Amino acid sequence: MKREIKRHWQLYLMCLPTIIYLIMFCYIPYGGLWMAFTDYNVVDGIFGSKFVGLQNIRYFFTGSTGMGLKVIANTLIINFWGLILGTILPITIAICFKDINNRFFKKIAQSVMFFPYFLSWVVVGAIIYAFFSTSTGIINQWLAGVGAETVRWYAEPKYWKPIIIIADVWKWCGYNSIIYMAALANFDSSLYEAAQVDGANRFEQIFYITLPLLKPTVIILTLMSIGRIFFGDFGMIYGIVGNNALLYDEVAVIDTYVYSAMRTLGFSYTTAIGLFQSIMGLILITISNHFAKKINEGEGLF
Repeated sequence: MKREIKRHWQLYLMCLPTIIYLIMFCYIPYGGLWMAFTDYNVVDGIFGSKFVGLQNIRYFFTGSTGMGLKVIANTLIINFWGLILGTILPITIAICFKDINNRFFKKIAQSVMFFPYFLSWVVVGAIIYAFFSTSTGIINQWLAGVGAETVRWYAEPKYWKPIIIIADVWKWCGYNSIIYMAALANFDSSLYEAAQVDGANRFEQIFYITLPLLKPTVIILTLMSIGRIFFGDFGMIYGIVGNNALLYDEVAVIDTYVYSAMRTLGFSYTTAIGLFQSIMGLILITISNHFAKKINEGEGLF
C-alpha cells in the first residue's frame, strides 16, 4: 500500500476532497440511523434516548393516522407509471429523432423537448394551474365553450394521480431521450445497411436491431429507477398540489408524509420511515439486478 500511494500520490491527492466529503456527509451520519430505534429527545441525545426497537416502523403501518399503507401505495403507483411511460416515450422519441435528416428542424425539436427539464416544479405547478383553474383555467373555458359542465379540478382528488404522472413524464421525457439518442449514435450503421439489403423495412429494423441494442441501456436506467421507487418526489407534489387538504390523501407520497409527520411525531418516527425506504430500495434493486443479469447476458449494475 505504501508503495502504491508513493507511486500515485498525485491521484490520491485529487481524490482526497471527495473522500473527506463522503466520510463527513455519507458515512458519519450513519450513526443517526440509531434514532429510528429510539424515542428520541434532545436532552438525552441519539444514543441516550430510550430504545423502542421497531415500534416506530410498526406505528407507520398500524398507527392511528392510517396513512402508512396509503402513502406507500401512492408512491408506488406514481413511480411505477412514471417508470413505464418514462421509458417507452423517450425511446420512441429517440428513435424518431434518429431518422430525421433535416438538421435545423432536429435541433429545434430537441431543444423544445429538452426545455421542460430546466423548469422547476413551481413553474410546472403554475402551468398546470393555468390549465385546471376552476374559474380561469383553459380546460374549463373550453368545456364551457362547448356547452359541457365545468369541473372543480382542485376539489376532485380522483383526477390528480394521472395529472401528476403526466407532468412527471413530460418534465423528464426530453432529458431521458437524450440518453437514448446518445446510445443510438454509437450503433454500427452497417447493421442497418445489411438489414436494408435483406429487405427489412423500418419497423423490422427497429424491432430486430434498435431495440435489442438499446436493451443494456434500458436495463441500467430501469435498475437505477427501481432503486428509487419507494422515494416520492417531494418538490413535484408540493409544486403542483401544495397544501391542498382536499387532494392530500390522493397524492401524498412517503416524502410529503414524512415532512408533515416530522412536526407532530418527531425525528425518531420520520427517521424510521427513511430507513424503511432505503432498505426496500436496496432489496428491490438487488432482486432486479439478479434478474437483469439473466436477460442481459450477465451484465447489471453490480
